[in-house]
Amino acid sequence: MPRIIQAMILLIMMAFGTASLAQGMQVAFGSAAEDSDLPVEVTAQNLDVNQNDGTAIFTGNVVVGQGQMRLSAPRVLVVYLADGTGIARLEASGGVTLVSGEDAAEAAGADYDVQTGMIEMAGDVLLVQGPAALTADRMSVDTVAGTARMNGSVSTVLQPEARQ
Repeated sequence: MPRIIQAMILLIMMAFGTASLAQGMQVAFGSAAEDSDLPVEVTAQNLDVNQNDGTAIFTGNVVVGQGQMRLSAPRVLVVYLADGTGIARLEASGGVTLVSGEDAAEAAGADYDVQTGMIEMAGDVLLVQGPAALTADRMSVDTVAGTARMNGSVSTVLQPEARQ
């Protein structure tokens, strides 16, 4: 391994600490902070509504949009607020893709708390930001702050600056 790459890795480990690379890492997510008060738009092939428990299940090419953020999955469970005035949370499953600005993330599933703007993604999470890619077991996205935290087996490949 060239000495410059070894030096870069050592500097990064010193700056973040070895445990933070292995256990958790804070990153920016999305081009701008989202407003959780914006309307949530859902499109899908099918919809099943359960009036008794205040839920709806969207299936088939489900796309959920709010502001610049897009979430897609084969299945999304929508849980409405008890008073029926809005959406409390969304539970996406079957392979989820989340896109905000130029950032994109994939995971097995995701839970979105619409009230707080927090999205919890779990199961083989892959975050792609331009040429950089990170993987982890879980990722928490704060759509209000425009940040994300990667946890559990965090891994990335650091690219050295190109020589001219």
